[in-house]
This record gives sequence, C-alpha cells and structure tokens, in this order.
Amino acid sequence: MSEQLGITVKKSKDFSDWYNQVVQKAELADYAPVQGCMVIKPNGYAIWENIMRIMDQEFKKQGVKNAYFPQFIPEIFLKKEAEHFQGFVPECAWVTIGGGKELGERLAIRPTSETIIYDAFSKWIRSWRDLPLKINQWCNVTRWESSTKFFIRTTEFLWQEGHTAHATKEEADKMMMDILKLYQRFIEDYLAIPVLIGKKSEKEKFAGAMTTTTLEALMPDKRAIQLGTSHNLGQNFSRVFTVKFLDKDEKENFVWNTSWGVSTRMIGSLIMTHGDDKGLIMPPQITYAHVVIVPIYYRTTDKIKVLKKAKEMKQKLEKENLRVILDDRIEYTPGWKFNEWELKGIPLRIEIGPKDIQKKQVIIVRRDNFEKIVVKEKNLTKKIMKTLDEIQKDLFNKAKKFLNDHITTVKTFDELEHTLDKKGGFIRACWCSNQKCEEKIKEETGATIRVIPFKKEKLFSGCIYCGEKAKEVVYLARAY
Repeated sequence: MSEQLGITVKKSKDFSDWYNQVVQKAELADYAPVQGCMVIKPNGYAIWENIMRIMDQEFKKQGVKNAYFPQFIPEIFLKKEAEHFQGFVPECAWVTIGGGKELGERLAIRPTSETIIYDAFSKWIRSWRDLPLKINQWCNVTRWESSTKFFIRTTEFLWQEGHTAHATKEEADKMMMDILKLYQRFIEDYLAIPVLIGKKSEKEKFAGAMTTTTLEALMPDKRAIQLGTSHNLGQNFSRVFTVKFLDKDEKENFVWNTSWGVSTRMIGSLIMTHGDDKGLIMPPQITYAHVVIVPIYYRTTDKIKVLKKAKEMKQKLEKENLRVILDDRIEYTPGWKFNEWELKGIPLRIEIGPKDIQKKQVIIVRRDNFEKIVVKEKNLTKKIMKTLDEIQKDLFNKAKKFLNDHITTVKTFDELEHTLDKKGGFIRACWCSNQKCEEKIKEETGATIRVIPFKKEKLFSGCIYCGEKAKEVVYLARAY
C-alpha cells in the first residue's frame, strides 16, 4: 500500500490527475511496460467480472451464445469490406513474423471481429432454419492509440462483441434496438450513469454499418463519452463474405447482420461519474464488496469479543448474498482503515466496538455522503439492504441532475462556441444534415454530433452552422 494513502488533488482542480490517482490508489489498475497498455488489478477486474456476469445472463435471455474466435485476422479479410478496412487500418497492429520467419500475409491483431466471424457464419448458415444466429465473445481488442487514459482509451482493452445474422432487415433492426435498450438498463440500473440514446450521423457511424445506435454519457469535466454501440450492418458484410441462406421459398438471400459491444471503458466512466475528493464511490449494484466491517478496540481484553462479533456479523450478512470484507488487520489503526476503504469506494462501513456490543448496536457509515447511522443489531440486515438501495438511487439521481443541468439549447454558432467554452456539456442544436457543416463544426470547435434522437424533435432554428433550413435536432459535445 502507498505510504501516501489519500488523493492529493481535488477533483474540481485537476480532473485528469485526480482520475489517475484514484485508479492507482484504489488499486484498480496500473501502468504496463508496453506504452498505452494497463494492468488491471484484482479490484478493477472484480468490477469487470460483475459486469460480465450480469450482462452475460441478459445476453443469454436474448438467445445469444458465447464463442471465441482467433485474435489474428488475415489482412485479406479486412480488405473485403472497403469502408471497414479504411476505418480500422490506421489503428491496427500487424504481425509480420511468426516463428522467426516472414509471413506470407500480414495478420492484424483483432481491432474488432466482424470479418473473421462472418467468414465463419458463411460456413455455418445454409437455410432459414439456421437463423437467427446469435453469437457473443468476451475478449481483448488491440487498437493502436496515440493518446491513452486508464480504462477510457488504451491500446489493448477488454470488451464483449455480439454478432448476429437474421433473415430480414426488420429482425436485425429489432435485435439492434433490443441490445441498445439492454445496455441502457444495465448502465443506468447498475452503474448509476444516465445516458442519452439515439443514432450516430453518417460521418460518426461504425465503419461498414448501415445504422449505428449509441449510448452517450456526460462526465464531470463536461465531456461526453460513448459507453456502447449497437449496429445494423445491413448486408454489407454478408455480401462480401457470402453469408447466404435458402428461404422457405427456396430462394437464396443474403443475411442481415448486427454487431454490438461495450468495454472496460464503463469502469472508467463509473470512476469519473461518482468519485469525489476522497476517492472512488462504488454503486452497490456493481461493487466488488457492499460492506466493510471495521472492528474497533484499544485493549487486548476487548479484542477477542469484538472480533468474534464482527465475524458473526460477516457470516450473517453473507447469507443474504452481500459481499462483505472484514478488516481485522492489526497493523493499521481504525482511522487508517476508514480512509483506505473510503478511497476504495466500498458503499457501507460498519464500525463495531465494545460499547456497541453492550448496547447491541453498530454504526454504519455511507460512503456517498458520510452519513452515520446507529442501527440495532437485530435490524442490521434490513437497514443495510434499504441503505444500499438508497445509495444506488441517490448516485443515479445526482448524475441525472448533472446531465440535465448540462444540456443547453442554442440557436447560433456563436452561442455554440460560447457554451462549449464556458459551460461544456451537451449542446442541443438544429442541423441541416449536410456533412460539410458537421465537419466544419468539429474543425472549429472540437465538438462532434454525439446523438441524433430516435424521435425527431421540433425544429427551433436554422442550421447551427450554415443558417440554412434545418432537418433535425442533434446533440453535440466535446468528447473522449
């Protein structure tokens, strides 16, 4: 453990330094010897395991099955879909030597797996009876990044990528939207992060997709972050990889594909959204531990009975499916332990000492607002369950208010620039749908169109850039 336990900079003063300190001092991740990569430590990986466990169950309810595909992708596969190739080649890492010999064809280290999976689909699908085919894999991905940040953007990261094949566009659209809504429920209900959902513009959509839908959140530094995407790939990939099926009329058709994914970026967003000057704050629904018990005694004669009661309490709470840590280390004072577990973001702390045992009570302390609550021992389990629910709701409501407070409607380009510089957040504006205006906005302000709402909103001005007749309302932001 670091000798300087606490965070040494305020979140509001130096957000980037604050974030890096929280990640490292809460023992979530550390720098790797390869530039741009990170080591995910047990605390961080435990969060990812919870994400995998919960989402995997939800995928399987959708009829999705897990598989695994090679991380080495022949260059010829990437080249088959031209738009996809152009989109990903700048980020690819290539293998050119294997076993000391030059390879006949260079291999990309998986930036995403559409190509290698649809090559397999072309062998697996023959008739309408084979559809829909729904596959997911939990894996690592490599994209060569010039600028990196723990969890948010790294050269190698962990994610899941789902890939499906359907007989019709309507079925593929439904799959795309079902997954998007699944992601939204997970991000809001478990991570306590509110999101805006909608479509990406043609310029911002996934390389090779017909439609890209997205989930966008707002971080405390007023920058947007994409937390997941779900795409209808149309028949673009099925045509180049010859993924065809015989329908019920014995006619041959190309399948309609979808792909969708979320990554360890969600952990970074969780840290940014909920953390404070003391460190991490974990939403109870996703935390690796709900409760930490800190026994307090100053005399050897009290030690045995306090530890005995603390162990009994741990066992009782664990029977209720609560994840509990008993911090019975003797080399640290209670005060040090309080600071450490506050830094690591455990939602509730239980303090128990000799006087508490006499009174048949304990003190519980909320991590999010540091409220201290005296609870009778007989009511402890019920009170903990209720308090954890309150913490989860309060974290979401606080983040939701922040999001709502930082959505600003503007009518002119000057307003757009001023709001981005002075307030940040999401900018609600009207757009003519011309890609040239979109490119100019990005070039001159650094902001991009993050979301086009599914339901068209009422126009309230001309195009935010050119002033000509607008076609739709969009949400822009500077983003990670």
